[in-house]
Amino acid sequence: MKRQATLHIPADHPAFAGHFPGLPIVPGVVLLDEAIYAIMQDLGSVPKAWKIASAKFLSPLGPETTVIIEFDIQESGSVQFDIVDGERRIATGSLTPTQ
Repeated sequence: MKRQATLHIPADHPAFAGHFPGLPIVPGVVLLDEAIYAIMQDLGSVPKAWKIASAKFLSPLGPETTVIIEFDIQESGSVQFDIVDGERRIATGSLTPTQ
C-alpha cells in the first residue's frame, strides 16, 4: 500500500544559502532526509540507520514548491520512495533498514 507525506521547503531554508546563489535548488541530501523523516514518522519505531540502496535525482526542485513523498514499505522493511510534483518525478530511491 502506497503511503504519502507532503513536503514544502521554504525559501529561507538554510540549504539554499550555497546551493546555488541566484538559482536555488533543494540539495539531494535534504530530499533524502525529508523522505527518511516521513517514513520514520509513519513507522512509529525507527531503525538506527538506513542503507541507501539506490537514489536518483531526476528533476531540480526550487524553493516554495509543495511536493508529495510517496513510499511503499515492504514486508522485509525496505522502502521504495518517489518524490513527485504532479506528474513530474523529482527523485526516486530505495532504502533498507540496518540494525
